Amino acid sequence: MERTIIKNTRIINEGKSFYGDIAIKNGRIERVDAQIDSQGQEIDGEGKWLMPGVIDDQVHFREPGLTHKANIATESRAAVAGGTTSFMEMPNTKPAALTQELLEQKYAIAAQCSPANYSFFMGASNENIEEVLKTDKTKVCGIKIFMGSSTGNMLVDDRTTLEGIFSKSDMLIATHCEDEATVRANTAAYVEKYGDDIPVELHPIIRDVDACYKSSSLAVELAKKHRSRLHILHISTAKELELFEQGPIADKHITSEVCVHHMYFNADDYAQLGTKIKCNPAIKAEENRAAVFQAMLDDRIDIIATDHAPHLMDEKNNPYTKAPSGLPLVQHSLNMMMDFHSQGAISMEKVVEKMCHAPAECFHINERGYIREGYFADLVLVDPNAPWTVAPSNILYKCGWSPLEGKEFKHKILYTFVNGFPVYQEGRIIADAFGRRMEFHG
Repeated sequence: MERTIIKNTRIINEGKSFYGDIAIKNGRIERVDAQIDSQGQEIDGEGKWLMPGVIDDQVHFREPGLTHKANIATESRAAVAGGTTSFMEMPNTKPAALTQELLEQKYAIAAQCSPANYSFFMGASNENIEEVLKTDKTKVCGIKIFMGSSTGNMLVDDRTTLEGIFSKSDMLIATHCEDEATVRANTAAYVEKYGDDIPVELHPIIRDVDACYKSSSLAVELAKKHRSRLHILHISTAKELELFEQGPIADKHITSEVCVHHMYFNADDYAQLGTKIKCNPAIKAEENRAAVFQAMLDDRIDIIATDHAPHLMDEKNNPYTKAPSGLPLVQHSLNMMMDFHSQGAISMEKVVEKMCHAPAECFHINERGYIREGYFADLVLVDPNAPWTVAPSNILYKCGWSPLEGKEFKHKILYTFVNGFPVYQEGRIIADAFGRRMEFHG
């Protein structure tokens, strides 16, 4: 592979910003220095920002079985266009990834088509604990437990099963936490009142704060009891924050994630966006949005992700009880956080910490997530002064829509490098299968 040097750029990495050059060779970062002699292809980074590629620890790419909505090829292309160089995909496909064989089939698909690096969670059910415990923690990012039902039928509500996984697995356990009994009771009450056409603004009342807290607190109880590595996904309430401690992620065995939509939208946005922002757990009232944003800043919440979950607009346009939950976000998550930066709400160093460094630390990813000599060259070059507007013509999701349509962003992603190769360049996907299976150090 030809040597590439990115010159005269602002490098944002490990809590610092500084100006310099980066040399890329054989898929890795060869050198980081104030000035590097040009011996190879040169990219002018003057006036631009260079950061590690985003690692998204929660996406739904819908393959196999739900490929009318999305597939690994389309959504990984959208990911690299948005500066995400590595993703971890969820097991609630059809069939669900509940055996080692089905899990490996997803890896085989990604190897043929993904420009981004990839890993896939092993799914847990009430019946497959023996398969779960076969998972190799050096080759798979973690075990996913749905402790509340969402898209797909993978609810794990058997206490014996939960105790077995938490006590016997030494892998990271990622949980979707919403108490099923609470959600079902609330849903039944509103169906009795409204039928199928429940006003969508009642979604955060149906999937309420108590449902989240009851389930999250159970997960934390189990993790403390068995000293498990627990990662609670998509925290959406102020109440849940009492479950987490401040401090460096490296010191924690219980960690948490917030998704961009739970910081970017609040319950007032249902009036305009309706079921486009219906998701599980629900986008809630402003006090919850503000609280989780602050908890991300002060390190009670460790990681920023998307829970990218595309559905066709025809599906979303159904009445409340039939409209699926989830929204597509992986192409725009970095822009959303840079938008917060432009408002003065967060530093770029903090954005990089939460979207790049922290996922690498939490999941023990080998040689990714940082700009370090010898690490894989997963990099994003951004123009901070290049306004553009989200529109159907530039949306790469297979579903073809975004809740952000019409939004103008000030920052534009110019290049995305994966394993040293520029897979995305100035509006074009230029390579399809340069991603690699991520590896982990247990």
